[in-house]
Amino acid sequence: MHVIEKSKSPISSLVDAVIDENSVNFWLQKVNPLWSVNQALGKIIHKETVAKDTVSLTIQFNRKFNVGKAGQHHPVFVVIDGIRYERTYSLTQLSDQKALLTAKKVEQGKVSSWLVDQSKVGDILEFGQPYGDMLIPEQKSVILLAAGSGITPMYSLISAMVKSGEIQHTQVQLLYWMKTQEDFAFKKQFDDWVSQFENFTFDVFFTQEEQADLRLNQTHVHDLEHLENSAVYACGPSGFAAEVGKLFANAQVLKTEAFSMSPLLNDEVGFVNITLAQSNKVIAIPKGQSILEGLEQQNIKPTYGCRMGICNKCVCNKAEGSTKNLVNGAQNSEPGNLLKICVNSAQTDLIIDL
Repeated sequence: MHVIEKSKSPISSLVDAVIDENSVNFWLQKVNPLWSVNQALGKIIHKETVAKDTVSLTIQFNRKFNVGKAGQHHPVFVVIDGIRYERTYSLTQLSDQKALLTAKKVEQGKVSSWLVDQSKVGDILEFGQPYGDMLIPEQKSVILLAAGSGITPMYSLISAMVKSGEIQHTQVQLLYWMKTQEDFAFKKQFDDWVSQFENFTFDVFFTQEEQADLRLNQTHVHDLEHLENSAVYACGPSGFAAEVGKLFANAQVLKTEAFSMSPLLNDEVGFVNITLAQSNKVIAIPKGQSILEGLEQQNIKPTYGCRMGICNKCVCNKAEGSTKNLVNGAQNSEPGNLLKICVNSAQTDLIIDL
């Protein structure tokens, strides 16, 4: 049996051609800036400085906004000087219509600098679909490790556990590294939770004070109990995430996320050739640098999202060559493997399906 598709009338076709979603959004947002037929939008309704170069933005969102689970990340789209940028942030849900976005300004960070210095109450942000699998674990012993702005997904997880009552019967240990006491975000809330819940403990380490604390090392592991029965979550720079992977390999569950990518070794020199199979172009990029950054410097613009190796938007097939993971140092020389170009560097010439 043939299926006959009902054709549109000439009038309907004309309406679709003239009144598209962008046009409808334009007029809807003249009435209410949060109204949209297809966009997940949020309006800044409160801005507060919570630590040095760090702000928390209270966001009121519209009905198209898909609130992620605690610990997940949202793409955030910001237009600065006419250019649309995408960055990734972990949100903390406050209510059915509100969420908290906390951003720390990073050196030469265009979006983070705008959020910290220039954003204001009333500004509208656009959001993408949430992603990430660092969710509230089933284990009754949870160890959370954060460095710098890696505290934001941990804060989201703990907030959700407090709201649901899960923290009443789950042992939660938080270890938080930062440069100085001025960088200590959410201090009052952590202090309040310690006084309210006997199952929650936290330790902070200041690595650049006059009497500096030690960075993450084996002694911190010795101070933790029930590691073999615990879920260990960590978020921080790539070096921090890699060190967690080594020190906490015996945990029952181990998940790490890196919010900044840097080569694990700084002595890699020279260039490698990347063959882009779809166009048959050959591009030379430096060893030790993420493949994504190398391609961008050659005016090649691959699809990407989080730049953290989580969202998988940049994944492509590697037909040939050897790569190194910039988060954990793992090397892969197998052909026909999926490759996250944002968190891998090329160690040899590569052929990839781009």
